[in-house]
Amino acid sequence: MKPESPSPGIQHSSSQPVVSGPLEGLKILDLSRILAGPTCTQLLGDLGADVIKIERPGAGDDTRKWGPPYVTGKDGKPTSESAYYLSSNRNKRSVAIDIASVEGAALIKKLAAKCDVLIENFKQGGLAKYGLAYDDLKEKLPALVYCSITGFGQTGPNAHRAGSDLLAQGFGGIMSLTGEPGGEPMKVGVGIADVMTGMYASTAILAALRHRDKTGEGQHIDLALVDTQISWLVNEGVNYLLSGKEPKRRGNQHPNIVPYQVFEVADGHIIVAVGNDSQFARFCGIIGAAELARDPRFTTNQQRLANREALLEIIARHMKMLGKDDVLSKMEDQGVPGGPINTISQAFASPQVQAREMIIEMPHESAKSGHVSLLGNPVKMSKTPVTYRRSPPLCGEHTDEVLEEWLGESISNEPDR
Repeated sequence: MKPESPSPGIQHSSSQPVVSGPLEGLKILDLSRILAGPTCTQLLGDLGADVIKIERPGAGDDTRKWGPPYVTGKDGKPTSESAYYLSSNRNKRSVAIDIASVEGAALIKKLAAKCDVLIENFKQGGLAKYGLAYDDLKEKLPALVYCSITGFGQTGPNAHRAGSDLLAQGFGGIMSLTGEPGGEPMKVGVGIADVMTGMYASTAILAALRHRDKTGEGQHIDLALVDTQISWLVNEGVNYLLSGKEPKRRGNQHPNIVPYQVFEVADGHIIVAVGNDSQFARFCGIIGAAELARDPRFTTNQQRLANREALLEIIARHMKMLGKDDVLSKMEDQGVPGGPINTISQAFASPQVQAREMIIEMPHESAKSGHVSLLGNPVKMSKTPVTYRRSPPLCGEHTDEVLEEWLGESISNEPDR
């Protein structure tokens, strides 16, 4: 969705109030790339931190090339800025440094000395060969919070292995739960293992900074994609630990609640999310099957779980005769949770998403339109709201600016355009 003119549902960076973010003054050196680390640093940047993104000269973050789509340039041709890259790199300044060179590694050490946080996602031991591992820096920089993100963590038999979102979803079990019963194991539609690792990283960094502010001590944060994916198995993970029974793929069904899933209606599909027995009774009345709520096989959730297949067959038969809008309207009126299944375009066009300013526009000097449309930050803070100060940068766009500002040095380095 790329509106040609300002819309009440799109927050423009120029309308952002001038306030100090809660993390104003925090300096973050970001040696990460792809999605997990950049998700973390974008969130911290939205909250006011000064994030310096270190990129390989001439190439930059791998995701710059992960398109199409790309930003359309002034000449009408695609630029080197993909939508994937734009999704997690606002509120950062890009500095192009070859850390594999002696001079580049020395510059990183100088920048790290000016920072509160360093975040990286190299393979285990990958930065040690440049003298940039935590153990190389901790004595001279004892207050530094150093966050490492890897596929499997810094310890364990798989620590040496490279990791990615898809591999983490496969190894950590979530794919075994996702997809239709009897069908192919299925990954989540976005890189959720990466995104959640970025979220955990931001929380851990803020906790470590709290400790640093109290004691003066920095520390090393070790985060693994697989560990975080294991953590958000949540109820299904504990279901297994408690019962010893392997969870099954159930498609859109819930393992612990019935009916809680997608149903086909006469003109599409809807979600029904019955959470208790009284909601179930009201739902049965809505679909013209009030007798189900009195059937001893279905009166409690425990009984409905035991007789899942019989109940769902009956409900499905009734639902196919009903219209989507009519059922959803009655469910809302009677307090039965449920809702539509929107496409991305329908979700973006909804008054709710527009009211919550979950689409933003930011100026972008390379874009033909002069701006790019991005996803907004979901955090709403009454005193220190997030701010959208910088569009995702061009590779090396701020090299001279940052080196002069932080180190009093400067090297000529034109950004890639």
